[in-house]
Amino acid sequence: MKRIAIVTGASSGMGAEFARQLGAEPCADELWLLARRLDRLKEVEAAQNAARKENPSLPLARSFQIDLSGRAGVSAFKALLDAEKIIDQNGKDGGQGFEISVLVNNAGFGTYGPFVDTPLECELDMVELNCVSLTGIAWLALSYMNKGSLLINTASLAAFMPLGNFSVYAAAKAYVLSFSVSLAAEVADRGIKVCALCPGSVSTEFAAVASNGARKEVLGGKSVQKTVAHCLKAARAGKKTALWALKWKATAFLSRFVGRCFVARWTYLKCPRPRKS
Repeated sequence: MKRIAIVTGASSGMGAEFARQLGAEPCADELWLLARRLDRLKEVEAAQNAARKENPSLPLARSFQIDLSGRAGVSAFKALLDAEKIIDQNGKDGGQGFEISVLVNNAGFGTYGPFVDTPLECELDMVELNCVSLTGIAWLALSYMNKGSLLINTASLAAFMPLGNFSVYAAAKAYVLSFSVSLAAEVADRGIKVCALCPGSVSTEFAAVASNGARKEVLGGKSVQKTVAHCLKAARAGKKTALWALKWKATAFLSRFVGRCFVARWTYLKCPRPRKS
């Protein structure tokens, strides 16, 4: 049975790094790269397949330009799996000649600024992608997962407390964290591991997108490579959450003892997040 590793949001940032690190090991026969920006995907694909020429045991990269937002995005992901099933109809289990060995549910974005000062469509699109799409993709992928499969959902350190100037994003990531931990309990008897990646500031283009260009770089951003490597190690060890940096671990732990209303008000007053209109 063919094994497939899938990374959503694979065109840049942590998604691209997950693709690189998964591609450096024989974790699957194929590595599927999903995102909207095909040119970026092709760069990641080309690098992976060049490495595969030197080491044929590494997975073959395949790029898929796809908008995963909302229910339409979930339907598009289902169509992708159904098409692969048809191609592989000589396989076992009623035509399912492949399994998903790894799913990195990474597609998502954030928005800076007070709730009423940010575009409504942007906030709704964020919920659609960060929550609706992630949930639907996980549901569909689990039908193709077996013992030893790994599911990683990208949450955030923001998941642990409500944050002013970041309210919808923090709430959406709180959903991802809660969903991931409960899902891990439900699929444990099948031998499937689920882990929520909960990073703080990481050096990606996140801030540029969230601020609509007002902030070019993430403040105090930490290593993408170390964040992803730690997550893969933690997930394979059966950890339900992955927080690499000591500061992130301390923040998550201390969040249990600080009032939620206090944190929300304090971050609103003291932690402005700029956004270009």
